[in-house]
Amino acid sequence: MGAMNIQELVSKLRCCTDEDFTRISHMRELLRSTPVDPESLQQYLIWDCQHYTRNLIDKTPLYELLAICWEVGQGSSIHNHKDQNCWMAAPIGKLRIQNYKVVQQDLAAGTCNLIPTDIIEMNPSSPAAVDPEAPVHKVYNPAEFGQRAVSLHLYSRPYDSCVVYSDEQHKCGEIKLSYTSEFGVARAAG
Repeated sequence: MGAMNIQELVSKLRCCTDEDFTRISHMRELLRSTPVDPESLQQYLIWDCQHYTRNLIDKTPLYELLAICWEVGQGSSIHNHKDQNCWMAAPIGKLRIQNYKVVQQDLAAGTCNLIPTDIIEMNPSSPAAVDPEAPVHKVYNPAEFGQRAVSLHLYSRPYDSCVVYSDEQHKCGEIKLSYTSEFGVARAAG
């Protein structure tokens, strides 16, 4: 089973139905059975030593597909996905996902209480799916892995904001999301 060009994956996704995107294991298996050739991703990869980058590959009303570039030691905030399904694959390097259980959340007051649960490792042969029942997590590229990583993130409906959490401060709040690049073209700063 050889790796496929990213455009082949896009073609497969564009054939998926609304119902397909509700089937968590089905879409994870699609990512597992069609690993993406890292070379075919090069035009979408932008690196930043300060922060991971979010690079849009494809977007329809049903889904969006992003390549996220992680330098060694970079990680996301703890966040949710606005009630959308999410699948992740790591065609380059490997990453860890720390899942959390939300014990209490009051978005209006900006307070929350989280408990860390399981940790999943994602690598080229092992994609991951976010559990719709417990969707709060963070993704990170631990320093001990010693290499850059790229993850593909498939969201079942595009969304432009999410809730981020601080487990130390017991605070949460909504943030706007943006892309570093769209369809291989860097966005202007500001």
